[in-house]
Amino acid sequence: MTFLYRYAFSFQSMRIAVIGAGASGLPAIKSALEYDCEVVCFEMSDNIGGLWRYKPNASPGEGTVMKTTVINTSKEMTAYSDFPPPNDAANFMHNTELLQYFHSYAKHFDLTKHIRFLHKVKSIRRNERFAENGQWDVEWIELKTNKSASETFDGVMVCTGHHTDPYWPPPFPGQKSFKGKLIHSHNYSDHKGYEDQTVVVIGIGNSGVDIAVELSKISKKVYLATRSGSWIMNRVWDGGEPADLAFLSRFMFSLRKITPWCIQNYILERKLNKRFDHGRFGLKPKHHVLSAHVTINDELPNRIISGTLVIKPNIKSLTNDGVIFEDGTEVSKVDSVIFATGFSFGFPLVEDGELIPVKENQVDLYKYMYPPQLSPKNSLAVIGLIQPTGSIMPISEMQTRVFVAALKGDIKLPSKEKMEKDIKHKHKLITKEFIASRRHTIQVYYVEIMDELAGLLGCRPNVFLRFIYDPLLAKALFFHGLVPYQYRLQGPHSWHGAREAILTCEDRVFNTTRTRKTEETLCSKPQMKITTILRLLE
Repeated sequence: MTFLYRYAFSFQSMRIAVIGAGASGLPAIKSALEYDCEVVCFEMSDNIGGLWRYKPNASPGEGTVMKTTVINTSKEMTAYSDFPPPNDAANFMHNTELLQYFHSYAKHFDLTKHIRFLHKVKSIRRNERFAENGQWDVEWIELKTNKSASETFDGVMVCTGHHTDPYWPPPFPGQKSFKGKLIHSHNYSDHKGYEDQTVVVIGIGNSGVDIAVELSKISKKVYLATRSGSWIMNRVWDGGEPADLAFLSRFMFSLRKITPWCIQNYILERKLNKRFDHGRFGLKPKHHVLSAHVTINDELPNRIISGTLVIKPNIKSLTNDGVIFEDGTEVSKVDSVIFATGFSFGFPLVEDGELIPVKENQVDLYKYMYPPQLSPKNSLAVIGLIQPTGSIMPISEMQTRVFVAALKGDIKLPSKEKMEKDIKHKHKLITKEFIASRRHTIQVYYVEIMDELAGLLGCRPNVFLRFIYDPLLAKALFFHGLVPYQYRLQGPHSWHGAREAILTCEDRVFNTTRTRKTEETLCSKPQMKITTILRLLE
């Protein structure tokens, strides 16, 4: 009877629910369709894009970028694996250009018809026969009509992101008596209203620095308060190459594994200090560069040296109209204090948060996806809950491919015990390599996690074998940036255009900026990868 049930079930179309139609939700829909599943995506807003769709007044539970936000990862490293960005797209896209890429992706693969807009999921619970069928009951409400209903699905991908719930640190002494404006960076949309103000920004992560740099151009004075300092890296590396394309390759990752940790830090810190002395600019932290998530910004030293932005230590207390810093210095007549203090995440939708407990952003998920306690019924996964040294989008896409393949029975996931062992190992590595911080609990190395997930799926290219029968491609796979197209060369749902996309990547990146073509500019060529290594040692 069991055999007949499984045989009949294998010919049924599985129903998969996707929660959220943002950067992780869109590839989740596509991956489900690739396996001939029926997919329903619940999106509480009226359009796609999630965090990357700018919203001047984001609703509670929604993430948004600033009006001026530009992505920190280059277009080729940010792309989905079978959909390269347009040739004329900027190497580092403005949020509006990235949103247009999402729309093109959704249109090309006909994803929008599977999305229920203005539908908010209220709860996700195991079906009463979960032990037998692994199904989930999803309760939702249609926001236009207030109509509620519940549907049963064979699988659920939670793609709600981790930039929706602002984290506020414990109040500083005197904070309640401060008469100026107090906001979180989540609620900062643009510079309007801050003209000629004195502003204090707390936090030296990407959002805090972006806000401080932007306001330093129109405000009276901006003070950037940081507890620990940070290493600052440009988007653009030597020779004009995108930094992630230069560093996130199999070759560089191999060097990392054989080079002593202290030497890696010495080389990179020396290089970053050559651009500008972090100590001289008040930014140098106690920790080494590879012990924390670096901050990406191209303008910060220019704003500091022009005097419009001042680096300060952490805040000691607030007064009625000012701020006292831990070094005893005080700034009076402060108009606004912006808390760029990060975000908290949790999963109250899934069985009231009890199935996936989160404490101080610490969560136990296999491959940052699966609650191990559900094994072997691995029919629910969190997608995109990662903080990579690189782009999040290709990792999210790879997670969705693994999830649907496992749900369909095409690949086998490890046992609960092995999952828990892997989770503990990952936590141990994070504790060893990174300073203790809420932002490092989901830290991953881009190259490593991509190859791990590809190994589960069976689409990781055999680079050394390709050196025998396709050396040109093998060279690109090993020495060039690990672009997502590598994972469509073989395995499930391979793409015939993958090889060409890989081999032409460098030219696309190079030619994007060469918009003035003269005899002099045409002499420039993409730099050889060995040049990148040698320049690192300069």
